[in-house]
Amino acid sequence: MHLFHTAPNGSARMLLAVEEPEFTDIIENITVPAGRNVKLACSVKNLGTYKVAWMHFEQSAILTVHNHVITRNPRISVTHDKHDKHKTWFLHITNVQEEDKGRYMCQINTVTAKTQFGYLHVVVPPNIDDSVSSSDVIVREGANVTLRCKATGSPPPSIKWKRDENLKISINRNSSEVVEWEGDVLTLSRVSRYDMGAYLCIATNGVPPSVSKRIKVSVDFPPMLWIPHQLVGVPLGFNATLECNIEAHPTSLNYWTRENDQMIHDSQKYSTETIPGKPSYKSVMRLHIGDVQHSDYGIYKCIAKNPRGDTDGSIRLYSSTPPTTIPPSTTESITTTVPSTRVYESPYGLSTMTINHFEKGIRYQSEYNQLDSYQHKSSDSKPSRDQSVDESADISVTVTFIIQFVASIDLMACAEDASSC
Repeated sequence: MHLFHTAPNGSARMLLAVEEPEFTDIIENITVPAGRNVKLACSVKNLGTYKVAWMHFEQSAILTVHNHVITRNPRISVTHDKHDKHKTWFLHITNVQEEDKGRYMCQINTVTAKTQFGYLHVVVPPNIDDSVSSSDVIVREGANVTLRCKATGSPPPSIKWKRDENLKISINRNSSEVVEWEGDVLTLSRVSRYDMGAYLCIATNGVPPSVSKRIKVSVDFPPMLWIPHQLVGVPLGFNATLECNIEAHPTSLNYWTRENDQMIHDSQKYSTETIPGKPSYKSVMRLHIGDVQHSDYGIYKCIAKNPRGDTDGSIRLYSSTPPTTIPPSTTESITTTVPSTRVYESPYGLSTMTINHFEKGIRYQSEYNQLDSYQHKSSDSKPSRDQSVDESADISVTVTFIIQFVASIDLMACAEDASSC
C-alpha cells in the first residue's frame, strides 16, 4: 500500500509505502486416518496489523481468529511461529474424525479478504455394523437363506463372501459353484447339508485393517443311515462288531436294540461307541459283542433320533465257521494274490464277499465254503427244542449262500480259463 500527499502546486509527494500482506505458500492437502492428529499450515508475510483466521468451508464455521479459538470443538487449537520470517499459522486437529474432512480456508482480513484453501481427507477403516448384518441362522434343508453384511468406512468399503476352508459357495442348485461372492447380500437357494458351515463376510476399502464377520449356517434334517454290512457272520466264541453310518443335524441320539426292542446297554458282553465324522453331521455308531454265543445270533437294530425325525436299520448276526487256510500245492508255486470283491444278493439285501484269487492254479476261499463240515457239525450236535428253529433257519440261509457262491466261482473260473468250462 502506498500513501501520497498532494502539494499546493499540484505536485505529489510519496509519504509512506506499505506492502500488502500475502501468502507465501499453498496449504497442502492432507490425507489422514481417523484417530490421528493433523496440522494445517498457512504462511503469510507483511501481515502487519491484519489478522489470520481459519474456517471450515463446508460447515461455514469460524474456527480461529489470530491467537483465539472461536469454535467450541475441544479438539481444535491454533499456534504460530513468531520467529519465522514468513509467519506461519498452524491449525491443529487432534483425534481426527470423519466429520472433520473437507476444505479448510485460511483468510487475511484485508479490505478485500485474501483466502486460500487446503483439503483434509479423512479415511476410515471398514467397520461391520452388526445391528443391520445377519447373525447365525438355522434353517430346514431345502429352504432359502439370505445373509446380509453392512459395513461403514471412508471410502465406502466393498463386501465379499467366502466359506471356511475355501469351500465353494452354491448360490443355487442350477448355477456353478464359486469360491467367493461379491456384494453385501448373499442368497442361498434350497440349501442342503452340503451348504452347512461358516460364511465369512469380508469388508475392505484400502484402509487397513480389513474386517470380517463369521456367520454360521446350520441346516437341520432328520437322521439318515446306511449299513455297510447287513449280514455279519461270526463263529462261536469270536468277537463281533456291527456298524451303522449316520447323517443327522442336530446331532442324533443313537442306540442299539435286539428283536424284542430291548435297548442294549454297555456291559461285559456289549460295548457301544459313536465316532464323530467330518463334516460334523456325519458319525459312525458301532456295537461290539464279545465272545459270541448261540443266544447272540439274530437281528440287531441301530436307531437314530433327533428333533427332526428318526430312522433305524437292521443287521443280522449269524453263525459261520472259523476261518481256515489252504496249504499251497506242492507241485505248483503261487506267485500272485489278487483280492477281489463280489456283490451278491440275499433275501436280506445286497452284500459283499471277498475272494482270494491265486494265479497258477486257481483256488478260492470264503467263509461260506465249509458246507460239509457245517453239516457234519450240525448232525453231530443235537440242538435243543428252543434252538432248533433258529439254527434250521441259519442252515437254510447258509446253504443258499453257498450255492450262490459256488455258482459265482464257476462263472469266474470259466471267464478266466476257458479250458475249465
